[in-house]
Amino acid sequence: MGHYQGAMDFTVVDQPTLVADDGYRLAAIRYRAQGTLKGNLIMAGATGVQQRFYRRFAEHASQQGFNVLTIDYRGVGASGPESLKGFEMSYLDWGRRDLAAAVEHMDDGRTPLYWVGHSFGGHALGLLPNHHKITAAYCFGTGAGWAGWMPRLEAFKVRLLWRCVLPLIVACKGYMAWSLLGMGDDLPLGVYKDWRRWCVYPHYFFDDPSMTAVADQYAQVRTPCMFANAVDDPWAPPVSRDAFIKGYRNVPLQVRDLHPEEKKQTIGHMGYFRPTAAPIWDEVLDWLLGHQPLRYSTPTAVCPD
Repeated sequence: MGHYQGAMDFTVVDQPTLVADDGYRLAAIRYRAQGTLKGNLIMAGATGVQQRFYRRFAEHASQQGFNVLTIDYRGVGASGPESLKGFEMSYLDWGRRDLAAAVEHMDDGRTPLYWVGHSFGGHALGLLPNHHKITAAYCFGTGAGWAGWMPRLEAFKVRLLWRCVLPLIVACKGYMAWSLLGMGDDLPLGVYKDWRRWCVYPHYFFDDPSMTAVADQYAQVRTPCMFANAVDDPWAPPVSRDAFIKGYRNVPLQVRDLHPEEKKQTIGHMGYFRPTAAPIWDEVLDWLLGHQPLRYSTPTAVCPD
């Protein structure tokens, strides 16, 4: 157990080790709710982004009465092996196994369980075998990954990365040494292969003939969702989001386009969770609290074990 000093108060944190269904051990941080408990919340992060990036949001939500869990996915940050060379995994493991373990850890059967996703975190909801335990989800910067949805200059850069730069790096290193480009945490070879393959399709893995089972799984999701994307997000502009979320065809969906001029700041792909975005966070938490499953009673502020 430890303490982080947030914007207003000290936030009490625990550092549980989660165990996925295949036995893989995952590093996590749990921020304890202050005051009256309003809900449990899982922060599902983006590809190649360590959980520490979401600390300020997690602290803010805990100060508003949420128990918040962040995790490092397998192969990333404190959940990574000593070397990524030779480390085997599927990109889908982050949703099917790692975040599924987070859901089991945070679900106490009484308290509403909420989901905030960033980029991949918006993909991951449909990969969960236990998605029915999520009361509502609010996701930022989720898109289909296809360069054709991106602004022209960004599309050129991304195509150059996939076709020339990253294949050379992977050939030399044996994994996706993303950090060499200053673009995120290094990623396992399996993530690179899957990501590269699906980004050639306008609707990501929904267009992959070998992924029909995943499309069927997404069709089972009924969790109310909000997908918010900044109009200046070069990797996941609203049109990219709209292409992807068609896969959530039975979900009560809402979408929101965020305009930087409204918030007097640039947002891009990472700005959703920087301190300048704090005014948006209360809107997110209020939206989530508007979805209260009737089967839950109001518990006391105790963090789930």
